[in-house]
Amino acid sequence: MRSGDVAEAEHHSPMSEADNYIIEFTQIGGSVKVTAVDPRTMTEVSIVGGPQYSQEFLTRQAVKKLEYVLSKQAEKGNER
Repeated sequence: MRSGDVAEAEHHSPMSEADNYIIEFTQIGGSVKVTAVDPRTMTEVSIVGGPQYSQEFLTRQAVKKLEYVLSKQAEKGNER
């Protein structure tokens, strides 16, 4: 993005019924930022992908990252 360019953002925040994660899509220029939040632990992760990918694909990628982070947090908690 060059200086002076304006980023247009669109927000979409459905709650996933299958896993109860909050998923948010933000279109910024030529990219899509996907944020996944576990409301139970308030753990949040983000990924950035291309707008050519489906919401389902981007959601799966964000959820995979969130579940990875949650598993690492659980491992760390079990070490104590």
